[in-house]
Amino acid sequence: QVQLAESGGGLVQAGGSLRLSCAASGRTFSTTIIGWFRQAPGKEREFVAALSWTIGATNFADSVKGRFTISRDNAKNTVYLQMTSLKPEDTAVYYCAGYRGAAYYIPRDVAEYDYWGQGTQVTVSS
Repeated sequence: QVQLAESGGGLVQAGGSLRLSCAASGRTFSTTIIGWFRQAPGKEREFVAALSWTIGATNFADSVKGRFTISRDNAKNTVYLQMTSLKPEDTAVYYCAGYRGAAYYIPRDVAEYDYWGQGTQVTVSS
């Protein structure tokens, strides 16, 4: 079993930055991909970014390319989502999720991920 815990959310003005953390614990060796998703009120959960834990490959949604980066600290079993140039439309609950499939394939579909964190709220004011 793997547990994921997000942190780092908060309220920020448009143009500001936040760094979210996703700390993994438990049987983390089975996890190949950590993904970040977000869900705004009344909307479906959508893919934001993902990182291959073992080979370091990354993938980003078009809406965040050039503004968000994703990185990992293997010693801490933690993946970070650095968000810059934030916009009001980035407001959502952000979730990290773990995938146990092939390390070279980065899924974008919610249904492909095996376990989820509890989420952290990000609010960007205009």
